[in-house]
Amino acid sequence: MSLVQPNGQQLVPATEQQLSGNILTPQGWVSGAISFSEKIQEIQGQTVDPSLNDAAYILPGFIDLHVHGAGGKDTMEAGDAIQVISHMHAQHGTTSMLATTMTAPMSDLENALQALADVCKQRVAGAARVLGVHLEGPYINPGKLGAQPDFAHAGSLEQVKNLDAIAPIKLITLAPEVEGNLAMVSQLTALGMRVQLGHTLGTYEDGVAALENGASSFTHLYNAMSRLDHRSPGMVGAALAHANFAEIIPDLLHVHPGAIRAAMRAIPKVYCVTDSTSASGMPDGEYMLGRQVVHKCLGGVRLADGTLAGSTLTMDQALRNLVKIGLELDDASNRVSTYAADFLGLSDRGRLQKNAYADLVVLDRDLNLIAVYIEGEKIELKDA
Repeated sequence: MSLVQPNGQQLVPATEQQLSGNILTPQGWVSGAISFSEKIQEIQGQTVDPSLNDAAYILPGFIDLHVHGAGGKDTMEAGDAIQVISHMHAQHGTTSMLATTMTAPMSDLENALQALADVCKQRVAGAARVLGVHLEGPYINPGKLGAQPDFAHAGSLEQVKNLDAIAPIKLITLAPEVEGNLAMVSQLTALGMRVQLGHTLGTYEDGVAALENGASSFTHLYNAMSRLDHRSPGMVGAALAHANFAEIIPDLLHVHPGAIRAAMRAIPKVYCVTDSTSASGMPDGEYMLGRQVVHKCLGGVRLADGTLAGSTLTMDQALRNLVKIGLELDDASNRVSTYAADFLGLSDRGRLQKNAYADLVVLDRDLNLIAVYIEGEKIELKDA
């Protein structure tokens, strides 16, 4: 994979580097050294309990599959927005991401994807790798829009193919109960796309049917979907009973810590996302989320009526929040990195092992970022 500067000039490939500390490998913690250039060349050391020393933690870089914006920019703006967004998230340890769109007229989606096409092919220096697009709508239930604009409609395989021809669509959120959408699930998975269920009023039975047809995850679990009741389990019940994967927003506003832990006990590979908006990394005020005006205040982002509208979460804070609510660091690391890679079928990201990309973060004992490396490139942290 090539690396370019914003002006399009080729950069010198990453040179060989080495870091030492408590390294989290797929086999467990190792106290030693990791050598890498663009990819990891070697990990040497001995098995260790990291609580018994004071060395820094070296973890896989964070992978965020639900990113709408940051730094005052939104993916739907097109232009250079994705460069600002991917740079800002790299500052917080995100090494790979999916640029996420909003429910919108097809012309708006086409414009947004045209601006994403080049960065999906070539990573910009200092920025997270944009793996592709998460199409969040427009194939959702108009009765469960959440913060999505009111442009929802039934699915169209032809539309998806046309958009995918512009920029690679890796993930689609849809509501399976909308007429025609259930049949489209198997068609999308046959094209190699992942399907998540979200923004849905579907029943438990709708959710189970979608999973049987190839859907494999749930978008911001609990939020914008039919709730769990003991006599009407809803979409949440289908997820808890049958899913292997689901995304969740651990900003501690969208979901109560108890509900986060319940999901992680029921669903083997719950992975965390930010659902970040243009307000991420910005002061309180008014911002855009697609065509919606949102307001950042009191640590959250909301529509004028108080509806939560994405977040200002970053993945390093997501990791700290998971540890705060009681997860062990290795478990938390899997949920901000490895499981998202597993969901996309990526064996060369989200784990520190030989021949995987050198996407890694270094944290101090308080889990504050010390360093970030993306495909071997050291990212210059603004606060470092």
